[in-house]
Amino acid sequence: MEKPFIPTDAPFSGDQRAWISGYLAGLKSRLADSQRGAAQSASTAPSIDILFGTQTGNAEQVAEEAAELATTNGLAPKVAALDDISMEALAKMERLIVVVSTYGEGEMPDNAELFWEALTAATAPRLETLEFAVLGLGDTSYEHFCQAGKLLDTRLEQLGAKRMAERIDCDIDFEDPASEWLQAAMPVGEPQDASSALEKKSKKTESLWTRKNPYSSAVLENRLLSKDGSGKEIRHFAFDLGDSGIRYEAGDALGVMPVNHRDLVDAILDRLGASYDDVIDGHEPVLGELLTFQFEIMTPSQDLIANIEKRVEHAEFSHVVSNGDREAIDAFLWGRDTLDLLNLRPELELNAAEFLSWLRPLQHRAYSISSSPKAHDNEVHLTVAAVRWQFEQREHRGVASTWLADRMQAGNEVRIFPSPNKNFRPPENNSAPVIMVGPGTGIAPFRAFLEERAARGADGKNWLFFGDQHQASDYIYEDEINALMADGVLTRLDLAFSRDQQEKIYVQHRMRENGAEIYRWLEDGGYFYVCGDATRMAKDVDAALHELVQTEAGLDSDGASEYVSQLKREKRYLRDVY
Repeated sequence: MEKPFIPTDAPFSGDQRAWISGYLAGLKSRLADSQRGAAQSASTAPSIDILFGTQTGNAEQVAEEAAELATTNGLAPKVAALDDISMEALAKMERLIVVVSTYGEGEMPDNAELFWEALTAATAPRLETLEFAVLGLGDTSYEHFCQAGKLLDTRLEQLGAKRMAERIDCDIDFEDPASEWLQAAMPVGEPQDASSALEKKSKKTESLWTRKNPYSSAVLENRLLSKDGSGKEIRHFAFDLGDSGIRYEAGDALGVMPVNHRDLVDAILDRLGASYDDVIDGHEPVLGELLTFQFEIMTPSQDLIANIEKRVEHAEFSHVVSNGDREAIDAFLWGRDTLDLLNLRPELELNAAEFLSWLRPLQHRAYSISSSPKAHDNEVHLTVAAVRWQFEQREHRGVASTWLADRMQAGNEVRIFPSPNKNFRPPENNSAPVIMVGPGTGIAPFRAFLEERAARGADGKNWLFFGDQHQASDYIYEDEINALMADGVLTRLDLAFSRDQQEKIYVQHRMRENGAEIYRWLEDGGYFYVCGDATRMAKDVDAALHELVQTEAGLDSDGASEYVSQLKREKRYLRDVY
């Protein structure tokens, strides 16, 4: 604490100065007593551990909300990522709340993998003294809904831990059910003044822009990046943050609230035999606006699939749904949207109200931010591939990507909100080497990383692996990349354009060609980042990383796996995959 300042030339007598000194000393003493009391109170408050596993930041957001509530309830919360907790530390815990999202097809998120491996090992400790509760985040459009939460909940019980609340599985609209569950599940120690805590929380969150309260941002730029002859349509968007106060960091994502295409809305209205202005009991506004702004009408929901299957009498569709073979269902649905399923039996009459009951709310789309706030004052940029395809003589469109591409020109407004991702940021150490693997639109966060490193004056080396189909038409941001090379910001660049030669070459092939140098960078404290397709690219890159480590370090497969796991523990192998 700073000493009280009394100006020597102030017009006070000696007695007055003495009185002021005593008064300030008393204030200082009372403040110190207050601080000691608060510290003592915190040290005696019952502890609760709040652990999260997240891929995009949502689970961490809920964990932070849980910590606020725990403090209000007179508890001393400790928040950490699952992978930051050892089994020894877990065995000492008494109260635990786990918030975990499910990634891919029922997999643990990246920052929970190592914890799960240790928890399922034969050496995992017994946990009879632990009370726990699990909150799962997921998406019901996937077969293995909230599988990560279900697995953790079951395993903790198997190890002897006792539930202090039943697990909850939250869909995409997780905020309200998660908050209600936390209120019911959170133990109570010595409650604080709840009204004061709520007031503080209200002040903290009131100005935040969220999915439920997006910011209307003016489009500054909508620019085509791919060139003539490309099989893709990749665009660069810039949005004005205006007076929003939105703050973001390189590595974060941006949520975009889309609008359904009018052509699809009209086609579904026609199929239902309904009109745009029809009023549906129990709903407002009118039907056309509901289909335009509030419901997901492109991707069929699980409820819609089940209910349509019962009514259409389509042999193949009924066969794959009744067998429950997810791969067969996905294969059948490939390229089809909601209207395609309705048209499996064109003569089937459908009730609009019942149809609405089968739909999910229209959700935001999250895109990796492709700008650094240090390089673009009060702007945020995205790199988006507009998705279009033909199926049965009808054009199909990605909901958000083509809405942005076709309708959001400079001056139009888009509702957006920031989505922090603390698990995918450039290293704080400006001297650390950085390796970035981002083919296609996976380059987005690495454009932000390079701008960030340049703005910081970071002296660490930067290596980018980029690729797509054809260099002549798909080399997005080529001019910027060349400038970064010329300026020395980008130290190394390896390109992989798969269809410019007879044999397809991908980024993982370039990695294998440069295995020795990649390993040297990792041994020098380098960070390894991956962004892009989780289904194939990210898995192929991960396999290539394990292989080159095994070769260059002279390890067996188990040793290479442990080396890569250590990179994860040190937060030096990070992924933004989808």
